[in-house]
Formats: sequence, structure tokens, C-alpha cells
Amino acid sequence: MTPPDELSAARAEAARLDAADPLAHVRDRFRLPEGMVYLDGNSLGALPAHVPDAVRDAVERQWGTDLISSWNTHDWWHAPRRIGARIARLVGARDDEVVVADSTSSNLFKVLVAAARLRPDRHTLVIEPGNFPADLYVADAVAELLGLRVLRIDPAELAAALADRNVADRALADDLAVATYSHVDYRTGRAHDMAGVTATVHAAGALAVWDLSHSAGALAVDLTGCDVDLAVGCTYKYLNGGPGAPAYVMVARRHHDAVRSPLTGWTGHARPFAMEGAYEPAPGVDRMRNGTPPMLSLLALDASLDVFDDLSMTDVRTRSLSLTALFLALADEVLAPRGFEVVTPRLPDQRGSQVSLRHPEAYGVVQALIARGVVGDFREPDLVRLGFSPLYVTHADVVAGVAAVAAVVDAEEHSDARYAVRSTVT
Repeated sequence: MTPPDELSAARAEAARLDAADPLAHVRDRFRLPEGMVYLDGNSLGALPAHVPDAVRDAVERQWGTDLISSWNTHDWWHAPRRIGARIARLVGARDDEVVVADSTSSNLFKVLVAAARLRPDRHTLVIEPGNFPADLYVADAVAELLGLRVLRIDPAELAAALADRNVADRALADDLAVATYSHVDYRTGRAHDMAGVTATVHAAGALAVWDLSHSAGALAVDLTGCDVDLAVGCTYKYLNGGPGAPAYVMVARRHHDAVRSPLTGWTGHARPFAMEGAYEPAPGVDRMRNGTPPMLSLLALDASLDVFDDLSMTDVRTRSLSLTALFLALADEVLAPRGFEVVTPRLPDQRGSQVSLRHPEAYGVVQALIARGVVGDFREPDLVRLGFSPLYVTHADVVAGVAAVAAVVDAEEHSDARYAVRSTVT
């Protein structure tokens, strides 16, 4: 057994890294429980410290006092576009290409239908086999609605599949309408080659749709540089927008005049308050709006994005890679001998901002960690998933997380009978 002080050198190195970290001060912008090591920001981001005051103002003054006049006096109506422009900076899009609206699943449905209709003579939709279940469900629903076939192809295998003239009875290169992928795999933390995959899709004459839920706010995403057609993403993970915060849609400028949302809601109309009986889409990305925005959640998101105002996403990504590199090194040294297998890619350009560990009793491990004040989460069938949100996780947190995992298995805390029955949310 490795001696008890096995992490003493790592603690010293973590202290050195944190002292030299140019983003160390950003942690003070968040409200984090005392004594907790929070490694689940890839599922729900931490609370920015100033957001409660912003929400209180939205409730007590804007809603409570100014009431319906707030649609004008506080410009509630244009908030989806105004906040979309703030997100656009973080994902490498132009400020008129992003609008906040609906949920990620609703937005994915809208953009997949819209993209497929931009390629009416093609009838195949490609999606990654291991994508988040909601994405898979939505893709199947879109295919059923439009009479498409769905092929589940790993992005690394897409080029070969396009070169194969005998894929499922029809040549894929001649029939591909849309390919949709998540930028970062929600289970393993694997980051896909957005630029390369998008170029492959375009070479086949199809459109590329990306889900940024596990990358926006932690990676230096470059939608414009990668020539992405459409994208969606949630805002409650690395963007810290709060539980149930509204999602966003990106539509590249070149598609603004042609794209049509299948959900023709009144806020996406060219003249919403004309109350016309026939639908005419609004110009630009506003046509991807649908119903009345959830203003309290939207204003909380707006406030949460303040923490990014003076930050470079390149610097944020540098810190993310430093955190995950330290964890990976310690996982090899300390956790592998205790039965854990790293499933997250080691190469910096192939991983997001999380590390996933395989263990046969992963659920019990996660619950025992939470009991110790180290919060991560579990993903079926056997993954301990730990997120390293670069705005508030420190290198000291990384070492503390490794120490807690080791202590849990050494004391066999993960085998406690309490963890034989799983909670509703895992």
C-alpha cells in the first residue's frame, strides 16, 4: 500500500500552480459551500456570488414594481438576442448569430428539422452512437417526422463511411443531409475535432450541427473558424446560468435568409405585435425564437455571464487543461493501483474539462465522495465523472479530490449498504 503521505508532493505542486495562476482570483466571484470540493460544474455550474442580487432586482423591482412596462423599460423583449451576443463571444460566433431560447432539446429539434429542409433532396441524418440520449431521441423523432434514415456513426469514422459507396443501400456521400455531434462527449469527456469533422461534412454537401453543452464556457470554441452551420447548447453547466436556465441557438449568417424553424412561435414572427394571422419569420436568428422567454431565468443567466466579461477563453482553456493534466497524472499514480481506469483521452486537444474514471462500483464511489464533501456524479454503467470547471476549481481541489477517492476505496466506504439503492438523480 502506498504510504499515507503519497500526495504531499502533489499538494506542494498544486499550491505552486494556484499561486502562479492568473485566473486564481476568479474563484472569488462564486458562492461555494465552505469545505466542499465541487467537481460537478459539468452538470450544474456553481452560483456566481452577485446573481442573487440580480434575481432579487428582477423579482422585486422589474416584476414587482415596474410590472409589464419592463418589457420596454428594462428591454426584456430584446434580452434573448442581447444575451445571445454575450454567449456568441464565448463560442466564437458573430454577435448576430446567437439567440437564447427554449431548452437544448427543443433547439436541437428546431435546427435539425431546419437543416434537413435545407437539403430536401437528401434523406440521411448522422449522429454519434454515444451521444447524450436526448440528442439521440430528438434525431430519431426528426427522422420519423421527415422520413429520413438515421445512421449512428462515430465522428472519427465519418470520413471512411462517406468514402464507402455501399452504406445501408445508398451511398452516404450522396444522401447525407445533416450530421450532428456533441463537441465533448458527456460520458468520457472526449473532445471531437470540430473543424475537421465539419469540413468532412461540407465536402459531402451536407450541413454540420454541433451541441456545445459540455464545451461552452470551458473550451475555446470557434464556431466561425470551424465554419459550423448551426449549433445549440445549454447554459447551466460551465456557463453557470442556474438550474433550468434557457438554452441557445446559433445559426451562421449565410443561412439566415433560408433557415426556417418548424416551431413557428409568435416571438419569432417578423412583427409579433401586429398579431397577424399568417406567419412570417423574423429576419436573422430571431426567427429561431418560439414562445415567451422565461424572464427570471433569463435575467439570472445574463448576470451569471458577467464573470466572463474580462476573461479570455484561451486563458480559461489553459487553466482547464492544467487542472485535468494534474488529475490525470495523479490518477495514474494513485488511483490506477486502486482499481480505477481513466477513460478520458490524454491528448490536450482531445479532452474537454472533465475526467471520467471507470470502476465496477462507480455509483457507490460517487455517493461516498459526496458524503465526504467531494461532489462529482455517476454515469451508467460504471463511470465516476468529475468536472473541472476552470473558473472556480483549483489545483488544490484536484489533489483533494484524488485523496478523497483513494480514501473512499481504502476504507471500502463505497460498499456501504446505503448505496445499494440509487437516487432518482444520479
